[in-house]
Amino acid sequence: MTYDFLIIGAGIAGLSVAAELAALGSVLVLEREAHPAHHASGRSAALYEPRYGLPPVAELSLASEAAFRALPGILSERGLMILAKADQRATFDRDLAGFQLEEIGVEAACGIVPILNPATVAFAATASHAWDIDTDLLIQGHIRRLKAGGGELRTSSPVSALRRAGGLWHVTTAMGEIAARVLINAAGAWVGQVAGMAGLRDPGFTPLRRSMARIAAPGARDISRWPMLFGCGESWYAKPDAGALIVSPAEEDPLAPQDAWADDMVLAEGLARYEEMVTEPVTRPLANWAGLRTFSPDRVPVIGPDPAEPAFFWLAGQGGYGFQTSPAAARLVAALLGGTAPDVGADLAARLSPTRFA
Repeated sequence: MTYDFLIIGAGIAGLSVAAELAALGSVLVLEREAHPAHHASGRSAALYEPRYGLPPVAELSLASEAAFRALPGILSERGLMILAKADQRATFDRDLAGFQLEEIGVEAACGIVPILNPATVAFAATASHAWDIDTDLLIQGHIRRLKAGGGELRTSSPVSALRRAGGLWHVTTAMGEIAARVLINAAGAWVGQVAGMAGLRDPGFTPLRRSMARIAAPGARDISRWPMLFGCGESWYAKPDAGALIVSPAEEDPLAPQDAWADDMVLAEGLARYEEMVTEPVTRPLANWAGLRTFSPDRVPVIGPDPAEPAFFWLAGQGGYGFQTSPAAARLVAALLGGTAPDVGADLAARLSPTRFA
């Protein structure tokens, strides 16, 4: 069978687009791992904060809100709080403006999160415009939509070769060769490798590791209604999760594409930055993990046909914004491939296009 659209990668990017494209033609999603959403999409902080990221990212995120609201149970209230020490006022002010936060007194902040240390927390600000994303519910919904539209998802199907012949892509997998009219590169940290197999130029995507630790709820408190906490300048963050707290050093260490693991020293440094701002010490992490957030050279996602080969479509470089931008990004891909006007506007589509690296 020859497919209209073949998508490499079953993370949030690939699956959300697959669900949209199922109405436009035959769709096959290939995933190298045994399960979808195994890498970055399975290790997300799962927060929808539409003002997080550079302007094109924020525009995509804001354009995604209506789709999230239309899906019952996807978003739940979380909120966020930014914390700073006395010598971090300039960075704190930049966060105030960027996240559109309201500054509050330290005493008021301690009333919301009782473990904050007033001896080290000098400035605090909050916002209610941040929500938890039920990432599993969202992923499973996309898979159901894909299959309902006649599309297919094949796991444990790494791609070993690509060639263009007779107006089609011929894709070699362990289960044999597959042909497709359009190839969509949604391979996360591996997007550069996929482009190389296709004989196309990688504009310079860089996978950056981010580690997380799960710790017990401080003092066995009920932390379910605490906001997500950020050290100003995103120097660390902490978020309630299933009765525990996940804490990240928010590092960005370059790594080759791989199944990433947390670096113990980096994790310890991040936990120390968190501990400095609270009164409850970290005893022993319950678990730790890491994911790769892949960025383009300008840290803006790349969405659109390759300038040298229009039948090769980029859906790459989502960085840490893949979930919160996914509805609008998927609609943009479907519009570009379906020949309709993108609802996010031609200007934003142009700023996301890979032609900017040509």
